[in-house]
Amino acid sequence: MTEKIEIMVAAHKIAPMPVASIYTPLQVGAALSSEHFPEYTWDDTGDNISIKNKQYNELTALYWARHNSQADIVGLVHYRRYFTFNRKKNLNTILSEAQLRDLLQHVDVIVPKKRHYWIESSESHYRHAHHGQSLDILREVIQTDYPDYNEAFEANMASTSAHMFNMLIMRRQLFNDYVDWLFDILDKVEHRLSPEVQNWSVYERRVYGFLSERLLDVWLTKHQIKYQEVPVVFMEHQNWLKKGTKFLARKFGFGRVQ
Repeated sequence: MTEKIEIMVAAHKIAPMPVASIYTPLQVGAALSSEHFPEYTWDDTGDNISIKNKQYNELTALYWARHNSQADIVGLVHYRRYFTFNRKKNLNTILSEAQLRDLLQHVDVIVPKKRHYWIESSESHYRHAHHGQSLDILREVIQTDYPDYNEAFEANMASTSAHMFNMLIMRRQLFNDYVDWLFDILDKVEHRLSPEVQNWSVYERRVYGFLSERLLDVWLTKHQIKYQEVPVVFMEHQNWLKKGTKFLARKFGFGRVQ
């Protein structure tokens, strides 16, 4: 029997969507929206955490897929970011069903190509961009509740590269295992951090989405999961000068988060 594939396309607004049947447009934060997009599936249906979207970002789509999708192979991309072997910003050239099935003959997990920081570690990059307190609490949770992951966690914090964006495609059992592990950790962090988060900027309140980007590699490393990296295309214009300037400002202490 052919394995069913469902890749969630997380979106908080109406945007062009792939026509291929393996892609499911999913409105994230639907519980917080005054409008439910008629052509989308909504993340406030079934078992969901849609109400937490402002803190968990695209992870509300990941949670929804874990508890509501019936597919054998499950994935998550963004309405602005897709897996593709073609550099063109064109929905017709994103990862196809045939390409994905071919890749999954050799591996069980698809992830983006690693982002390389070059001049700093994953941990220092996080601390320059976000509140370090959240990373401190995450480390405490790993050490106390998941000590067998501590070595993998520290190795990835010291690494100068990481798989970002919370984008992934996995076979069902691995997907379930990863998502359950991820949300158990984030739930523990949230219980310790939530009062403090209310005083942060709207951007920084997305803390659990930021933290989870540091956890995927920890899980892959710990379980020695064989994965395939696939390039990611950003569908909208990217202002690299502005992006680079912000990065350097954070690096040298001129743009620390509030």
